[in-house]
Parts: sequence; structure tokens; C-alpha cells
Amino acid sequence: MQGAGVLAVASAFALPAAAADPTVARRRVKLAFDWKHALGHAADMDKDFGFGRDQRTYAKTGGSESSPIALAALATFDDSAWTTVQVPHDWAIDLPYDPGPGGFKDDQDDPRAAHGYKALGRDHPENSVGWYRRKLDIPADWAGQRVGLEFDGAFRDVVVFLNGIIVDEHDGGYTPFTVDITDVAKPGQDNWLVVRVDASLGEGWFYEGAGLYRHVWLTATAPLHVVPNGAFIRSEPRGSGAVGKIEVAVRNQADAPQNATVRTIVSAPNGLEMARAETPLTLEGWSDGKVEADLRWPTAPLWSPADPQLHRLTTEVEVDGVVVDRTETAFGVRSAVFDARRGFLLNGEPLKLLGACCHQDHAGVGAAIPDALQDWRIRQLKAMGCNAYRASHNPATPELMDACDRLGMLVIAETRRMSSDEESMKELASLIRRDRNRPSVIAWSIGNEEQAIQGNETGAAVARTMKRMVNRLDPSRPVTAAKDQDFDTGVSRVVDILGFNYRTPQMEGYHARFPDQPIMGTETGSTVSTRGEYILDVPGHIVPAYDREHPWWASTAEDWWTIAAERPYIAGGFIWTGFDYRGEPTPYARWPSVGSYFGAMDSCGFPKDNFWYYRAWWRPEPLLHLFPHWNWEGREGQDVEVWVHSNLDRVELFLNGRSVGARDVVANRHLAWMVPYAPGVLEARGWKNGRLVATQRRETAGDPAALTLTIDRNALSADGEDVGMITASVVDRRGRPCPHADDLVVFEVSGDARVIGVGNGNPVSHEADRADRRKLFNGLAQAILQAGRTGGAITVTARAEGLRPAVLRLDAHTVRQST
Repeated sequence: MQGAGVLAVASAFALPAAAADPTVARRRVKLAFDWKHALGHAADMDKDFGFGRDQRTYAKTGGSESSPIALAALATFDDSAWTTVQVPHDWAIDLPYDPGPGGFKDDQDDPRAAHGYKALGRDHPENSVGWYRRKLDIPADWAGQRVGLEFDGAFRDVVVFLNGIIVDEHDGGYTPFTVDITDVAKPGQDNWLVVRVDASLGEGWFYEGAGLYRHVWLTATAPLHVVPNGAFIRSEPRGSGAVGKIEVAVRNQADAPQNATVRTIVSAPNGLEMARAETPLTLEGWSDGKVEADLRWPTAPLWSPADPQLHRLTTEVEVDGVVVDRTETAFGVRSAVFDARRGFLLNGEPLKLLGACCHQDHAGVGAAIPDALQDWRIRQLKAMGCNAYRASHNPATPELMDACDRLGMLVIAETRRMSSDEESMKELASLIRRDRNRPSVIAWSIGNEEQAIQGNETGAAVARTMKRMVNRLDPSRPVTAAKDQDFDTGVSRVVDILGFNYRTPQMEGYHARFPDQPIMGTETGSTVSTRGEYILDVPGHIVPAYDREHPWWASTAEDWWTIAAERPYIAGGFIWTGFDYRGEPTPYARWPSVGSYFGAMDSCGFPKDNFWYYRAWWRPEPLLHLFPHWNWEGREGQDVEVWVHSNLDRVELFLNGRSVGARDVVANRHLAWMVPYAPGVLEARGWKNGRLVATQRRETAGDPAALTLTIDRNALSADGEDVGMITASVVDRRGRPCPHADDLVVFEVSGDARVIGVGNGNPVSHEADRADRRKLFNGLAQAILQAGRTGGAITVTARAEGLRPAVLRLDAHTVRQST
């Protein structure tokens, strides 16, 4: 505590890497390819490959020759009829929709809505269990090492088989887990890895996917090694340099005691060595130990969202002059403080948290988001002006967290369950150990809207227990929880920072009553809108994209942000949400809506108009955004509501060259005109300091004539995993965008690449995600292009009936391939 109401936050992040030195035993190989997949059955053992048929399923290791635990776990099982898939994989996006019998009042009563009406869950045992198989090549020279598997996450209940033997079971869809397979693995021989995943039960009220939707790794270490996530560095600026307190947990999985030296080396972002320490360690057989070191170095560029400088900590374990283990830990030097009066301070300077809450879900791929798409989504948020991300409401995948560290995005890291039972505490500990070193992470969230306990002493007791664990595992960061009621009681005074969900107007009163506690908006806004729509259509489940519509418990973007922006003691806020997502269909809590309308971007990441409101006030660059489109056939002479989002001084609006009027820009507000519709050109001109600095036009488009294609980058890595984000749109003969276009677009690919998913951002669309075609929605559609592993030229052609096709050419560069 640094004075009343001040909380200090240290830095760092750990990212294990395979050793570059071939003499070092540590290996980490991604298991991305060559998986086979098939649906099992949660209620029919014959259709679930015999799993559970025998009463002795758990009685005998591997079952018996006549009665194996599961037929699919046998090396001799014929999986030729199974589908070849790539991990990460989400089988739920391929399932049909099930609108159900109807009659529910809203989505709170209909369990199907949480899945986005996908046919998944207890009502669909035929779709809710999935099996994965693959041959596992374990090199012969790994004999004598500790061999393991790492699962970054799988949804949800997992049974792992190796060579017909159950080697692990895991419960929890968002928690990483490791499996030591040394005793069962056969280096140099054929091994068969089989995974059964049961997604019958969910953990959230939103779409969560199903299957191996995060990465799986094969690992090897020497018997003496750094434990998973065992290197922990807390660094902070000191003058122009930095100091770092390092803890390294080491494990000896051998019979003989070991005398070792643990070496820690800090390297600057430019790769130069800055400091090192060597610490002796003696470990008895089959025991754990820990070493500590304090380092200081003279020059340390600071990590920040504007300049995410990453240092590197190398940790080596040496025995008799030989390095037997080596890990790499990237970390950032920075200071972060939550202050009850000044808000959030980064590196000593006030910085308003401009955040977004997000689920792990994207059009076309569901919960199985490729790494490059994780990067793309963070870049989209940064383009809007975000500097902060709330992982709602569960630990995010490591690759997203890596993107936040690398690209510069502050993170509120959140556990899934607010409870002090053993399993929940294990999940919390797993989250902290995995992410406690990341420069992006500035606080741990232990709960979200726990209505049953958040306002009473039970909740306070649970929060105290969880906080004790957080403080023990990471004394450098504060604890928060997100509440939507009972702000003065229960959990509120236990946590270091109180998070307000939606009740932004109540924050001022709370601050007056409890001026010593930092506060922030953990969920704010929740304006609902349909991209490209400007007229309310309740039967059609359409919400206009003006910043006006919101559920009763929420507010407009403008309402919450004007409060937060003008009060320095509010550390900032996280809008609900950055992107639309499947499930929790709001505001139309019923079929045919299959997703939410909350996002500043739609489910493809196409900006809605509110994106530009935040962009105007969250980034310093001049911004002028004019809407709606100007195609209102049949409404000639009728008033159309025209809005402008701008951070300039003054904006004048013109229709067909004639001024409609000028408005002065008021900070954090929008501009509006009522304009009688006439076809032609609507133009906004913006002035700053008396100079015309920006114009934007909306022109009445003619009939659709041609498709256009763009991609976020022109070269991909030929690693079989990299993706490019393709946007398809339609223009008339003069190249003007056609805002109502809904043509069916077919994507054709030549070269070593494939379209792995499509979308259009329409929350009532029931088209297939994993397909080569999609209808445009209000002029836009998206295709996710994944490169193969051969490399070379790639051509994508988009075709639609009656329109001139579009052609996109790019290259894929050969890289080292994953196994």
C-alpha cells in the first residue's frame, strides 16, 4: 500500500519456449495436425465406442483384452470413417440449429439460447460428446526424459487415453492442464493419443464451443527441470533501469539427489544481456525446490500500450557443467498503480482504462480461434482506441494473452468461478501461475455478478479466501470483482478495486462514501445495434445503429463515457462488448436471433457506428464519421436522421452541395441533423483550429455491379495455421459501395490454402460457418483464409450471380512446420 487508497502493481509475463540448444532435453511440440474426429454419444454406449459399457471401466488399467475401456482408444481401431481435423477445433459450429418448441418468455428460460441455439447440451446427447485420435510420434532419444502433454484448454469434461490407458481426466473448460505420460509412453514406437470430450454441461450463459478448441502440446524435459510456469519475475522501474525479484521452482523427478546451479539471465529488448545470477540448489530425489534471486540492470525501456517493450529472462538448470534445462520468459518493465483519487497510473502517469469485454468467439470458427486471428482481434480493438481488455468471464487462451503482451493491451484477467471449493481454487491458482508474469495483466478478477453471494457475508468470506491465494501466488497485483448490485456490502470492501457493471451513475455516490477504494467500470454501455441498419424492426429482429437502444440495465455509450471521462477517480471502463458473440441473444431474447447485438463490432469484427464514437474520443487522431448510408429509395422528401461522430471543433453538413447546417462539437457527444432525403451526395466537412482537416461522403449507390475483395495482409506464413482476414463487398458501376447488398458470394481458392470459415455479422443468419460461401449482410461478408504448409502463390476468387467477380492474389512463405 503506497498511502491511502493506492495499490501497486508489478510486471512480467512468462512464455515457455523450446530450447534452442539440441543438447538440452526440454522440447515442446505443437500437435496441430493429423487429428481424426467423430461424435460419440452421451446416452448410448454403443454409439460412444463402448465407453462406460463395462462396470469395470475404472477397475483395471486399460480395461482388458476382451473388454477395453473404449474401442476408440485401441491402436487397432479403424478411424478411416472419422473426419480429419486441425486443432484448435470446435465441433459445435458444425451442428444444426435447434430453435426448440418455443413458449419460453426469454433466453433466461431457454437453455438453447446460451449455445446460440446450436443443438448441443443435455437435450442433444448425440452431439455433445466428441472423440479425437492421432498417432503420436515420440522420438526414441526422448527415452529417459519426462514426457508429457499440455492442453491449453478443452471444452469441457476430458478423458485422455494413451495407448489404451487413461492417463488423465480433467473437468473445466477454460483451465490448462498437464499430463505426465512418462510411464505409458513408448519412445521410438507407435503411440496412440485419444481424447474424449464431453460438452453436455456448460459453464457460461454464452456460446462456449466444444472440443479441443485450444492448442495441445507434446513435451519433454530432463528429470531435473523448471516446473511448468515455474519462473516468476517481478520487475519494476528504478531510475532509468530496473530491479527484478525472481523465483524459480525446480523439480527433481529422479531417484538420485541432484546438485545443480540455477542461472537467471535478463536480456534487454534488443537482445543484449543486462544482468545474471547463479544460485546453487540441492534437491533430494522426487522433490521440489525453489531458488530466489534479485537482479538490477541500468537501462530498461518501459512496457506500455503505446510501446510494448519486452525483456527476456533466460533460466538455466546446470548439473556438472551441463545445462539440462532452459526456459525463456518474456517480461515487461513497468509500474502500474490503482489510485482511489487519480484512477489508474501507468509508469507514473494517469491513464484512463479504455477497455472492452470479450468472449472467445468469432464468426466462421466459433471458439477455435487461430493465433493470427487472436492478433487481428486485438488490433481491431486498438484501432478503435482500446488500451485494455477484460477476459470475460474466464481465463483467455494463452495466444490471446501473448497478443496483448506483444501488441500492448492491458488486461483484467478473470477466473471462471467465484467459489472457495477445492476445484475452483485450483482453477484460480492455475490462472495466476500461468499469467502472473505478463506485463499486460494489471488485476485479477475473482467474480462477476454473483447475485447469490456478492452482497452478503458468504460472498465476503469466499472473496477473502480467494484473495489470500492471489496474494500468496502474486503479491504484486490487486484483486477486483465485478458487481451489478449491493455495492456497499459483501464482496465490495474485501476486494482492492471495486468493479461496477452498468451502474455507472452510482459510482460517484460510492466514491463519496468510500473515498479510499479505487473503482472502475467492469461492464459499461451495452448499446445494442445491428450493423448497417437505421430503422427499428422488431419482427425482423433489427436494432438501429444509432447510440440509443439498450436493455433496461444498461446505457448508451455516450451516457456512460461522459461520466467516466469527466471523473479522474474512475479508473476507466470496459464496454460490453468489443464484438458481437453467439448466444445470450439480446435484445431479442428468442429465435431467430442466435447472438448478441452488444458489440461495437459485429461477430466478424466489422465496425458498427459506435466503434467510431469510441474511436473519436479514445484516440487523438482527427476523426470524422458520417452515417447512415444514403440509399433510401422510396423515402424521397422524408426526414432521415443523420449523425456524425467527430473529435474536431466544428462540422458542417452538405446535401448535394448545399449546406444543411454547421454544429460545434461538444466533447464526448455526437452531432445530429434531420435531413429530407434526396438521392445524391451527403457530405460532412470538419474543421480544427479554423482549418478544414477532414471530409467524409455518403453517396447514393446504383445497382450492384461488381464484387471487391480485400485482405488484412498480402503474405501469409506457410505453416498450416496462419490466416488472412478477407472482406467481400459490392460496388456499383462507379465504384460506390452498395449498402443493402445481400448477394450470395462463393469463394474459390487455388494454391495451398483453404477457407476455414465465413460470416457476415448478421445475428439472425443461420447459414453454415464452415463453408465456401456466404450471403452478404448490408454489403459485407468475411472469409477466413488459412495457408497450407507448402507455400507459394494463392489466388482467391469471389463470385456472385450477376456481378463481376473479384480476384485476390497473395503469397505464402514457407516456414518451419508444426508437427
